Amino acid sequence: MAQRLLLRRFLASVVSRKPPQGRWAPLTCRALQCSPGHLTTTPTQARSIYTTRVCTTTFNIQDGPDFQDRVVNSETPVVVDFHAQWCGPCKILGPRLEKVVAKQHGKVVMAKVDIDDHTDLALEYEVSAVPTVLAIKNGDVVDKFVGIKDEDQLEAFLKKLIG
Repeated sequence: MAQRLLLRRFLASVVSRKPPQGRWAPLTCRALQCSPGHLTTTPTQARSIYTTRVCTTTFNIQDGPDFQDRVVNSETPVVVDFHAQWCGPCKILGPRLEKVVAKQHGKVVMAKVDIDDHTDLALEYEVSAVPTVLAIKNGDVVDKFVGIKDEDQLEAFLKKLIG
């Protein structure tokens, strides 16, 4: 009984709130109503849920065709991070590289390739140690480094790629 009362109070407060005025299209929802013995949904006054656009600059490669489509055929320059789950330096470089790529606001994107899952790609791009980072522009490797770099060095690497 106490749970139903709390649920009613919560839902009443949620439904009675005025949605913020924004530029995103509202989505309507339904409110739950409790009656003895069962729970039902009924249409209520429009309740708005506003969302924002998510800009993804980093993605994981799923397979060879995915790499071909998202990296080789990309019009945007791509930084490819060849890494492994067991690699300590990779765990340091990965977040650092993601941060620097995010600062570029879409001028460059980052693909992450796990060498244990995609050994064929690692062999094709001659990855002999991890972490290895490739800079790919118009389908061609234009720069490469192996090991950890600090943020300043990573920013210089990206500026050279962007041009």
